[in-house]
Amino acid sequence: MKSFFGVLLVALLVYTLYVDNKSSPNAISRDQFEQVSANQSYDQLIDIEEGEVSDSSEPADHFPGPNVGDKAIDFKLSDLSGKAVTLSQFKGKKVIINFWATWCPPCKEEMPVMEEFYKNNRENIEVLAINIDPQYNVEEYKESMGLTFPILLDKDDKINKAYDILTVPTTYVINEQGIITHKQIGAITSLEAFNALVK
Repeated sequence: MKSFFGVLLVALLVYTLYVDNKSSPNAISRDQFEQVSANQSYDQLIDIEEGEVSDSSEPADHFPGPNVGDKAIDFKLSDLSGKAVTLSQFKGKKVIINFWATWCPPCKEEMPVMEEFYKNNRENIEVLAINIDPQYNVEEYKESMGLTFPILLDKDDKINKAYDILTVPTTYVINEQGIITHKQIGAITSLEAFNALVK
């Protein structure tokens, strides 16, 4: 008998909620919703997991932050030895800026490829790897990976925020005039892909 009244009570509660929603002045029908949706556009922030390549067909230059054709934001950061490095000091030379973190598996996969690219092209192209988690042992990471390109520490998270980085790794290619010519979200895992970026 108790179970019967329990079921009856739940049924009444569901019916009451249904009637309230149907009579609500704020409720709209499916047709009305579709009509409203058709007349409005929404800016969507695509949630990309760390190191994952977006499934979106939108090119990277539609994501937040500086994009292709924009002037690259200048910065001043310290390298692992404490030496100050600015982006503007490389004006007249192509520069690759790579945002990365020690905990990021795709970054780790990308590093040896970027190192090989750097060794082959260091006379003509500078690589600046901006680390966004300097609270960890970046020096040890560099040594274990055998990296020779400059690693800069974004200790205050200012450059990461200025470039509006959503995921790591993110890579920018900047031409001799300081203009962004390519933006890559996600790991670059082949030397051919790196070479294609700077052509």
